[in-house]
Amino acid sequence: MPLFCATLVVRDAVTKLDALAIVALAADAVVTDAGTMRPRVVLPGGAWVEVEIPKFGEPPPLALDVYSELGDDHAKIAALALLTRLEERTAWTVKPDFVL
Repeated sequence: MPLFCATLVVRDAVTKLDALAIVALAADAVVTDAGTMRPRVVLPGGAWVEVEIPKFGEPPPLALDVYSELGDDHAKIAALALLTRLEERTAWTVKPDFVL
């Protein structure tokens, strides 16, 4: 089954573990698959978020990849809903990395 992805870019410095916890808190969800190579936060409606951090000490941004099996529009809508929650509940600077 194909996966569709809509990426949100966060310009703040944060670890992957902290980012997952913050996303889960903002989305009223939990981190699943913790301790694995692909921990994620499942969002309402079936999309999920995985956090990609810069490699080798590079500065931010970090990427919040919102995945969906239901289609590109579903991934984008879920990403925008998450962006709204993050703006309401955090001090993060978040921008979509996709065409609206």
